[in-house]
Amino acid sequence: MSEPPVSLPRFDRAERLVHRTFGILMGTCLVTALVLYNGSLMLAVGHRHLVETVHVWAGLALPVPMLAGALSAAYRSDVRRLNRFTPADWRWLRSRNRRDGTIPVGKFNAGQKVNAWLVTGSTAVLLGTGALMYWTGLVRLSWRSGATFVHDWFALALGLLVIGHIAYAVRDPEARRGMRTGRVSSRWARREHGAWVDDVQGVGDDV
Repeated sequence: MSEPPVSLPRFDRAERLVHRTFGILMGTCLVTALVLYNGSLMLAVGHRHLVETVHVWAGLALPVPMLAGALSAAYRSDVRRLNRFTPADWRWLRSRNRRDGTIPVGKFNAGQKVNAWLVTGSTAVLLGTGALMYWTGLVRLSWRSGATFVHDWFALALGLLVIGHIAYAVRDPEARRGMRTGRVSSRWARREHGAWVDDVQGVGDDV
């Protein structure tokens, strides 16, 4: 009987590149937004027009890596996984012992799926409202004022979401390794994503 593999492939190069590029662009947007909305930071940094320009174009570029990732079959497959919510995912969200291995978890757990949805939806809202704020001739003043209000609150919410995402990543070095190298240990995979391991090994269907 052959020994189980020490590590398993989790993300291909295209997926890791999409994640890294999107993360850099998102980080740029959040940092420049913080500078633009904090008077003390703005005085310390200066060059408001440059900071605003970097913010705008980094925001406009956010969809580019996600669209480019669609060229990868692995990326498209994972997008389908993220868009599929199962009864086990609902159980995972409600459970206090969601990590004890009793609930079958596919390649992505329910929390990761919800995070992906929130980030994608928030990005779309910020792109739309940001465009209305930047190109002032598109709509009347009352619409731009509303867009500014929505943009500011969504930016704050997304910033908190990103901070939470980073906090979880810091506590899970194996997950970071998967995004950095594309591979994870089979022991970690079995503990955190058992249904996915079964699928990789041809035992069951991933969710």
